[in-house]
Order: sequence, then C-alpha cells, then structure tokens
Amino acid sequence: MDLDRPEVTADATGRKRRPDGPGRAGRPHGPGRSAPLPAAAARLGLMVLPVAFFGVFFAYPVAAIVARGLHADGAWHLGRLPDVLARPDIRHVLWFTTWQACASTALTLLVALPGAYVFARLDFPGKQVLRAVVTVPFVLPTVVVGTAFLALVGRGGLLDDLWGVRLDTTVWAILLAHVFFNYAVVVRTVGGLWAQLDPRQAEAARMLGASPLRAWRQVTLPALGPAVAAAALMVFLFTFTSFGIVQILGGPTFSTLEVEIYRQTSEIFDLSTAAVLTLVQFAAVGAILAVHAWTVRRRESALRLVEASRTARRPRGAGQWALLAGVLATVAVLLVLPLAVLVQRSFDAPDFAYYRALTSDEGSVFLVPPIDAIGTSLEYAVAATAIALLIGGLAAPALTRRDAGRLVRGLDALLMLPLGVSAVTVGFGFLVALDEPPLDLRTSWILVPLAQALVGVPFVIRTMLPVLRAVDDRLREAAAVLGASPWRVWREVDLPMVRRALAVAAGFAFAVSLGEFGATVFIARPDNPTLPVAVARLLGRAGELNYGQAMALSTILMVVCAVALLALEGLRIADRTGEF
Repeated sequence: MDLDRPEVTADATGRKRRPDGPGRAGRPHGPGRSAPLPAAAARLGLMVLPVAFFGVFFAYPVAAIVARGLHADGAWHLGRLPDVLARPDIRHVLWFTTWQACASTALTLLVALPGAYVFARLDFPGKQVLRAVVTVPFVLPTVVVGTAFLALVGRGGLLDDLWGVRLDTTVWAILLAHVFFNYAVVVRTVGGLWAQLDPRQAEAARMLGASPLRAWRQVTLPALGPAVAAAALMVFLFTFTSFGIVQILGGPTFSTLEVEIYRQTSEIFDLSTAAVLTLVQFAAVGAILAVHAWTVRRRESALRLVEASRTARRPRGAGQWALLAGVLATVAVLLVLPLAVLVQRSFDAPDFAYYRALTSDEGSVFLVPPIDAIGTSLEYAVAATAIALLIGGLAAPALTRRDAGRLVRGLDALLMLPLGVSAVTVGFGFLVALDEPPLDLRTSWILVPLAQALVGVPFVIRTMLPVLRAVDDRLREAAAVLGASPWRVWREVDLPMVRRALAVAAGFAFAVSLGEFGATVFIARPDNPTLPVAVARLLGRAGELNYGQAMALSTILMVVCAVALLALEGLRIADRTGEF
C-alpha cells in the first residue's frame, strides 16, 4: 500500500531535488500561489463522481444505520453514548481492541523490520519471488488467514497433532495471525524508503569513528522514523478494525469493536449499541488517519535519495548472512507454513473428497453447490475492479498537485475512510438505506461489487499517486499552452506514464475485492455467495466435511490471489519511496 511518496527525488549524484513545477520554471504562477482557475476547476470537476460515489454508497449507509440506532420518536437519544460506554462488557471490548492492536503493531515491527532491511539492502537469488511470497498474506481475505491459522494451531491442527498444543481461542493465535497479515506492510513501506537512502551517510559516520549501531541509531533511524511511524499506524489501523481473524480465532472469549458491532447487529439486534460502537470506531479511525496524514507530511523533509538498485549488495560477513538466514526462516515458519498446512488439510480426505464435495449442493449451507462461489466471486471482483478504477482514476489526478487546497486534501482523507470504518456497518447500512427507489438495490447483483469497490478505491489511489506526482508539471503546462484540453492532457501526458501503475492498481483492487468479507457477509445472497462468505459459513457448521470444504475453498481463493499478485510483481514499477 502506498503511504504517499514524498515529493523528493534524487539526481545522478544522489543530491535531493524536487520536481520542477509551476513557478520553479518561471511559468504561469509562482510558489505558494494557487493554480490557474481552469486547472483548479478541472481538478474539482474530476472529484464530482468520486464524492458522489462515497456520499451515496458510504456516508449515506453509515449515517442511516447510526440514525436507525440513535434516532427514534422524532428525537436523538444521544444519552445512549454514555450508557453504552459505561457497560463493563463494552469497556472490556474497547480495552481489548486497543490492547491487541498495540501488541500486534509492536510484534509486527519487531518481526518485520529485519525483513525490511534484507529486502532493501541485500541482493540474493530469488529476491523478487520472495517479495511476492511475502505480500501474498496481505492480499488474502482475513477469513482465509483465520482458516490457515486454525489449521495450524486449532483443534486437530498441526501443533495439536504433533505436540497436543492448541492456541485457538487464545490471544496468541490472534497476534500471530495479525503479524502474518501485516508483515508485508512494514517490509514494503519501510523497505521502500530504506532501499533509496544514500548509504554514504552512514558510511561517513562510520569513518568518523561511530560504531555500526551508533551510525544506524543516529543516521539511518531518524531518516526511517517517519516511514516506520506510517507503517505502524497502518498496521494499527488494520488490527484495530480486525474482524475475520478475531471472529474465527478468538471464539466467544475475545471480541474487537468490529466483531462486537457484528454481534450486536446480527445476533442481538441491538442497533443502538451498534450505532454507539460505530461512532466510537469512526472517531478512533479519524484520529488514526489524522496522525497518518501528519507523518506523511513529515516524510516530505529533505532526504538524500538514490536509485534502489545502487544500494543493494550481496551479503557480506557472517552477520549479514545470519540475518538473511533468520529472515528466510521467519518467512518460512510464519508466512509459508500456515498456508502449506491449509493446503495439506484440504487434501486430507482420499480421492480429493473435499474438492469433489464442493460440486454438490446436497446438505449444503447454500442454495447452490459451494463451487459456484468461485464464479460468483470472480464476476463480482471484476465488476468491483472496474468501479474502483473509474472512481480512483478520477480522484488520483485531482489529488496529485501539491498546491491543492484544504478541500481536496480533506477529500483525500475521506476516500481512505472505508479502510478503517466498520465494513459490517457499511454492509448492514446498505440493507437499511438502499431500500427505496431510485436506490432500491437490495435485490440487485451490483450491491456486492459496490461494497467491494469501496475498499478497492483507496488501493487504486495510493498506487497511482506516486507515479502521477513524479510527472513533470511542465509537460502538462506545455500541452495546455499548445491548446490541449484537460482531458487531452491526461490522455496524452499522464496516461502513458501511469499505464503500468494502473495495471498494478487494478490487480490490487481485484485481490482485495475478491477477499472482502465484512460488508459482503450481510448482502451476499444464499444463491450467490462469495468465496469468503462461503468459507465462513462452512466453518460455522459442525462436521468434518464442512471443515474440509472450507479448507478447499480457502486454498482455491489463496491460489487465485497468489496468481494475481505474481502477475502484479511482473508489472510492478521499481520500488519508490512509500510505494507498496
């Protein structure tokens, strides 16, 4: 995931410079002045459809579900907020949500920072393939992650069979699964910047007598600090709003805000409590995104950056070889082993019995054979990707300019909110809000792709922004001076340069749409289930056959996501600062 590339590039000597923009080249307007009115109007025009999309399919459903819970008899019952927050069970949920997010973030940083160094500074055979392997867990649906760890540490899992050890329904299973899921966030985000830091700065400190540890602490760490903080905030965001992993591995003992919202909404039918928890989560996520925006601005400080290819070297000395071996062992045990056990469990029955059972609807929890969920998921994911590319492709150019006003920057934060706001609330809000013409979509197939696209749009924007910001503004100005319309400038100048980034964005949008679970679990119909919903429903039913089918479907879903990611790795633009 891109956390916004700083507006800093490097020349051939490694000296920091900023792209020449309007004013720096002596063109239409000077530093600090706003863009010409036609350009500003065109930029705002690009935001009309994205704003409308998020207003109708995000803000409106969330507001509707909150209003349904807190507004009755013509009055707002805001007194429910202190009443709900005073309940011991709710305070325990709030405490556990915050505690496990902090613990997951710290553990992820501890485990993943050595990996960030290895990918940034060391060159070794199979590095690109390993980079793809490391990223596979991040694009997997959380329900598959939970299933994989259930096969490893749950009842009848590998640890249970070998040593009689079970970690399911314990906090350790949740923490390890969160590290598994977020390892790539730290490696990609911190490693992307680390690979471009000029190593001569640390070498100069060493020549002046500093020890390797002191040089790292006083030179490298301050430069990496904002990137580490940004990665930590994103990991905290993902774990704070964790749903599928906690629901599968936590059992009845542990519940995060997201899980509790789901329980209050679908099991207890207490919409007022769910509405209060939604507001609490919304406020917390807003604060996290505000801190994230602050760290992004800090990353725009002066850094001496060089091409990433110039900093990676073959491991030298016993220390670097030992570090590489340790990282490879960590990847094998923490990332590869759960997925391997998942695949192995899906083949436990003779003659591929679990896979063959997927083709039958006899005794199925759905109205169709579970295998049909594959085609349904692919169709929905393609539609969601198209929507995400349209919305994100319009929003990204509008967010590109540094001289964009506060309104546009505010829209940037708005478009990130679906990553952190309760997907459960959005899904149930769809059922509550989109029930009257002209927006009566409850029986329409497009409802699921719309919910999936909400999660895909931020990935499209964050993938395209670094490339768009690297385009020299003078090229756009020259095209405009020659009479090109804003649309033609985009088509002739920007599009050729962002074509590969657009393909990468499409791949990420497809992968995350394929795995969306929180909202889809409410709106997917029994005759058209998606893969994550089918896996969760099968796991929720007793019986070895249902468990085996869940493993088989999870394996299929994992393979589809892995193939998409490997295709992305082939298209991936060379590492940029902050590009995920």
